[in-house]
Amino acid sequence: MTSFPIHTIESAPLQSRPSLEALRGAFGFIPNIAGVMATSPILIDGLVGLFGKVHGGSFSEEQVQVVLLTNAVTNECPWAVAFHSFLAIKEGVDDADVHAIRERRNPLDTRNAALSALARTLIEKRGHLGDHDVSTFLQAGFDKHHLLETVAIVAASTITNYTGNVTHPPLEEAFQASRWSAPSA
Repeated sequence: MTSFPIHTIESAPLQSRPSLEALRGAFGFIPNIAGVMATSPILIDGLVGLFGKVHGGSFSEEQVQVVLLTNAVTNECPWAVAFHSFLAIKEGVDDADVHAIRERRNPLDTRNAALSALARTLIEKRGHLGDHDVSTFLQAGFDKHHLLETVAIVAASTITNYTGNVTHPPLEEAFQASRWSAPSA
């Protein structure tokens, strides 16, 4: 297996350093996956630009974490599932709903269930939503702009999920209790 460096601000390419500094400001540390992404300034800068938009949008942080956790599970990225399980609970997602998402089930909360189902369907159908998919989401009380904003969240998380699946960064100690493995086929 190919090994990828986990960059610090000091070891990262110069062009990646501002993005790592931004992430350290947001999280208080640089997640291992971001340290790996810093190998490519294009990748880390793209993530950080979209990250700021996603977390500054019209969804609550709880709702954003529901989408991000759903995407991590759907894309079978163990690092991202652990990270977003931890953050989802921190942002107020009910433990039972986090557990449900990790098991590929919808949360009990109606709006979070609609968000989770939409995110999973976007990935599984590669964006080819049917009328039923759209109407189910809208009937949960969301607007069309929320649907398109969900596409942006899925795009941001896909960057991280794919990077995690390619590079397999080690899971930080803080997220070990949320460790996850994809179910065997």
